[in-house]
Amino acid sequence: MIMRTRWMFNDRKNIVEEMLDGYIAAHSNLIALSNGLVVRASRKPEGRVGLVVANGTGHEPAMIGWVGPGLLDVNVPGPIFSSPGPAQIIAGIKEADRGAGVLLLVSSHAGDIMNATLAREEAVSAGLQVAMAILYDDIASAPSDRAEDRRGGPGLFFVWKIVGALAERGANLAECSEMARRVRDSTRSISGAMGTVVHPVSGQALGNADGTHLAVGMGVHGEPGTVVDDGLLADDVCEMLIDRLVEDAELTAGARVALMVNNSGSLTLMELSILYRGASAALKARGIGVSRSWMGSYATTLDQAGFALAISRLDDELLELYDAPARSGGFWMGEANS
Repeated sequence: MIMRTRWMFNDRKNIVEEMLDGYIAAHSNLIALSNGLVVRASRKPEGRVGLVVANGTGHEPAMIGWVGPGLLDVNVPGPIFSSPGPAQIIAGIKEADRGAGVLLLVSSHAGDIMNATLAREEAVSAGLQVAMAILYDDIASAPSDRAEDRRGGPGLFFVWKIVGALAERGANLAECSEMARRVRDSTRSISGAMGTVVHPVSGQALGNADGTHLAVGMGVHGEPGTVVDDGLLADDVCEMLIDRLVEDAELTAGARVALMVNNSGSLTLMELSILYRGASAALKARGIGVSRSWMGSYATTLDQAGFALAISRLDDELLELYDAPARSGGFWMGEANS
């Protein structure tokens, strides 16, 4: 298999900085760059909880594309696939603080957790009010009896959307933290990949997909998956993956979910649409209603040929928050003031 080694960048050392410059210039009505932090162009009113996500880059539009009204207040971007350091995260906490505390939303990866924990401890010691929620959803990375060991994946966008709406309405820090954990515990995801990616700086190939077989459960940084029969058709794959998600979430007929079909990088809209068709049909066959849908590129692994399916159980309260206005470079819903 031939992997791409030709990239559209200038200097390998400046990839992240130049990406941030370009992305923010294209969305300057919504976001700005402040000392390396991606921030809302118009800050949230005083007395609202601030929301911060710190992460490695290479997953765009996550997370730079999720800063804006009704969503995140600050993104702290690190190097490609590497967490930013504690000092950067502390700066992000201070930037997001509007007098009602700050919630660090941390995707469950070792470096992210370590640096966010150190940053929170130092910020609290300095007198800031900071809570932290560790988020995970990838069912392939650990069994259900060790859910806290699972990795974060594309399904975490359900958390950010719903908690973003709650914080925008004026909920306090404890309420926002509780909601983050509630949505996390209702969310499951699983991925499939047909190709690896090459790290544009190191040149290292990531993952174990060979371009002709499907690897189930590859992580967002190219962590290896389990290679399955290459003869499976799209509907077969959806049936297999939805079955695992539904069983893990203990969903029964009558449940309502949000469904995401996420593009990990280079799948075509044609393929995504066929996968959505198969996933929604598999849920319907089990008596599970799809109340809201996302289909597109939300959390990528550079240009990986792969996808993820994610579901999140909904109720009337969560549906109302889900439908609340939000606007960012990577997502919009309803009318949200910039």
